[in-house]
Amino acid sequence: MKFSVVITTYNRLDLLRRAIDSALQQTVPCEVVVVDDCSTDETQNYVRSLGDCVVYHRNDVNQGHSSAVNTGVEKASGDWIKFLDDDDYLDVKCIEQMACAIALCPDAVICSCVAAQVDSNGVELSRTPKTEPGLAFYIPQTDIHYGMLMELVPFGTPVQVACRRDAFLETGGWDAQLNTNCDDIDSWIKIAQFGHAIFLNQCLAYRTIWTGAYNQKFSLKQRLDTNILMKEKIYALVNEKHRLQIPSLGHIKDYLKLHWLIVALKQNNLPSFLSMLDTSILSISAWKLLLNAVYSRKSQMSNERVNKLVLIES
Repeated sequence: MKFSVVITTYNRLDLLRRAIDSALQQTVPCEVVVVDDCSTDETQNYVRSLGDCVVYHRNDVNQGHSSAVNTGVEKASGDWIKFLDDDDYLDVKCIEQMACAIALCPDAVICSCVAAQVDSNGVELSRTPKTEPGLAFYIPQTDIHYGMLMELVPFGTPVQVACRRDAFLETGGWDAQLNTNCDDIDSWIKIAQFGHAIFLNQCLAYRTIWTGAYNQKFSLKQRLDTNILMKEKIYALVNEKHRLQIPSLGHIKDYLKLHWLIVALKQNNLPSFLSMLDTSILSISAWKLLLNAVYSRKSQMSNERVNKLVLIES
């Protein structure tokens, strides 16, 4: 099994150095692919100075984040792709631990882990929750979209996720029209049609929370609309055996509206609040889903839906 770490970058040389270093310092060998989306700073000179340590590709024109990811996967030679944005970085054992888990579930096509959110100085702010007890577990393909719909098994951001390269290519890659607004989640939804999912309850990735993050350019209303689109796609793929257990799509949409209304209030963003305000605020079913998400997000899936992987502690 060979891993390729695909790093996409655009005019963030100071952050890019940290991302590349975290890939080159992995405890097991892996290919490092850097796609430079036509940076105008010193990115090209720096990456070329690394020589054969990295595979470097520079776009002739700026094509956007999604297209850069697709190019990186095409240039990669690994069986598995580990995604990495230039403002994020990996724990030195990230690839090693993922490879160990995948070896015990060879039919898996996607793998995710716990991530720490850090500020621009690297100070930890929070961590994504552990989804199950134990070191790692897998979810059969027939249960993945149900888990995604009910927010029991979130795959997370690119820094948390790896996927099998052939499955990625089969889906056609990331949708450039989404333009960094859930283009990653859209990809996970499609990849999950081709095999099982693995989750590692280890913090193996670090995501930087700062004003320069790609998703900061979207309004809350745009993020709500895209969230609804993702839920619609997931809903359509939920396996028949779960159909009687899931809420209606209308109730799920109302729940999402409530969620983003509360986000707007927390941010004191009155214009966004007013733009999203509608009758969803009166939906009892939506409030139930919201409360369940707040208080039960860490609830475990039943033993019939989750199968544990026993991994050896390193």
